[in-house]
Amino acid sequence: MSTRYLPGILAMATIVVASNILVQFLFGQWLTWGAFTYPLAFLVTDIMNRVYGVSAARRVVFIGFLVGVACSLIGTQIMGEFGPLVTLRIAVGSGIAFLTAQLLDVAIFDRLRAAKWWQAPVFSSIIGSSVDTFLFFSIAFSAQLAFLEPVNDVSWANEVLPLLGMGPEAPLWVSLAVADWGVKMALALIALIPFRIVTRRLLAQVA
Repeated sequence: MSTRYLPGILAMATIVVASNILVQFLFGQWLTWGAFTYPLAFLVTDIMNRVYGVSAARRVVFIGFLVGVACSLIGTQIMGEFGPLVTLRIAVGSGIAFLTAQLLDVAIFDRLRAAKWWQAPVFSSIIGSSVDTFLFFSIAFSAQLAFLEPVNDVSWANEVLPLLGMGPEAPLWVSLAVADWGVKMALALIALIPFRIVTRRLLAQVA
């Protein structure tokens, strides 16, 4: 593995671990802090894909995934003020959602590689983020999957409330997922700026 991939791998692992911790803390009423950090994973993947190609992007995803999950599992053994820094369900949900969504992002980006420069990162991130949000929140917080970690009390996430405070009634985690998805959609567009800047610089270096 070339050392030029190392920054991408380290960035990916850092994002996964930080997001697994921050997703347990609310920002306002409907968002978690993880909503602002996790979308950066798609930016890292897309930059690696554009600069080094689809094989390099997949390598970064797989290695970042393994490092991130390992650190997250360690986090399940470290007790914080309210319990483990990372619960087992969050670690499992994050791992499954991450790998599925990131590999989907890589495939879509590669398919759109020859399109206008912004289309590949936008469409791959939007589709990947949507799949990621559904998988993660349902695995981590749904009452139907409580058997994954019976000792983890997620009753707070299953309190039935109006969706985002104004829609039909739904478990709190559904509102968190919808709000999280909205932030990811916005960040997919904002990320075009650093994507364009970083890819131009890196492509100039490898040319």
